Amino acid sequence: MKPSTLKERLLTATLPAEERENGRRLLRALEPIRAKLEEVEAELERRTKSPIPTISLIGDYLVEGGGKRIRPSLLLLCARLLGYEGNRDVRYAAVVEFLHTATLVHDDIIDDAETRRGRISVNRRWGNELTVLFGDYLYMKSMEIALDEGDLDVLRLLSKVTLEMTEGEIVASERRGLIDLTLEGYLDIVRRKTALLFAASCRIPAFLVGTYLGEPAATWGDRLWEYGLSLGIAFQLQDDLLDYTATEEELGKPVLSDLREGKLTLPLILSLADASRAERKQIETVVAERRFDSVGRGDILGIVERLGAGIGITATSLMAFAMLRHGGNADPQRVAWSFFTGWVVKVFFTLALLVVAFRSKSVEAAPLLAAYVATFFGYGIGAARSRGRTKKRTFGVAD
Repeated sequence: MKPSTLKERLLTATLPAEERENGRRLLRALEPIRAKLEEVEAELERRTKSPIPTISLIGDYLVEGGGKRIRPSLLLLCARLLGYEGNRDVRYAAVVEFLHTATLVHDDIIDDAETRRGRISVNRRWGNELTVLFGDYLYMKSMEIALDEGDLDVLRLLSKVTLEMTEGEIVASERRGLIDLTLEGYLDIVRRKTALLFAASCRIPAFLVGTYLGEPAATWGDRLWEYGLSLGIAFQLQDDLLDYTATEEELGKPVLSDLREGKLTLPLILSLADASRAERKQIETVVAERRFDSVGRGDILGIVERLGAGIGITATSLMAFAMLRHGGNADPQRVAWSFFTGWVVKVFFTLALLVVAFRSKSVEAAPLLAAYVATFFGYGIGAARSRGRTKKRTFGVAD
């Protein structure tokens, strides 16, 4: 197979050609760690070589297929942030990318996917049996690399995260085909399946350094964990939005794939309260049949257009933005409030939570909203005092 460059692989992640400007922007953003990313690509290539030809063949196919490399990039960026100068971050970046890829190839079997990143999926090309085995191989390969590094703290973290990711897959599988998924259930699945690996990618570099800016590395590890968790949730919210708002050409896969696979995601969860009985029946039919036969894609897109123009898509967009700016958990004391810079952000964030609380009718949405509203008006001053800071603050934002 003809070797490709890092640039080509990152652009491959944003097929088709007219969308490749996104890849170019990503390349520019990752320029500070570009040399390290090149080393990660070399590590991925080296670690998928095997005396068993089939392993090398599938490994080459996946590595050459590219991807945004978000998780290894986060790890490398956090290592740079903490001033780490060695090469262990490169190997751990390969670990998290292998873990992520293993989940993808297994997901494609579960979802009976036909494409991945604009190309034929591994399960379609080599069959389910080989794909399952290769996913297991990637899991073990990632642990082999981590064991070679010999840091038990990192191994414990990766083991815990991998277990919770697997639990998330089981919970999601149990909920597949049901349309009564709650906001809490949805966010728990997102946290386990997506956000935890983001969080681990951000925390691992803290194990590679002793202190930073006079504070123990563990303190920075906690902060980076929260950042990664929030970013991971926001990432998944945006991914779920694209399934309803993008085109097949932009996605590199059919639209409404989640619904065809029996998955309910937040835009639809928040919109179902507005759906008519007939519309709910159509949605139930697609979820149950796992295909668009009795009900066509156009029928569902019509429903989504009517419902999505209101609460579901708007609220999901606002939640994704809010989580990026503040944090995606219900413990505001551990969130970096300094991200907020003005009343506009606060108002939009409050509106998002109000919409979620009203539409989800969930027992946890109200406390979540109350916690954040309390944070707006009280936590900033109290937290500043508790940390011994004397600088005047207004609603938690330094003047």
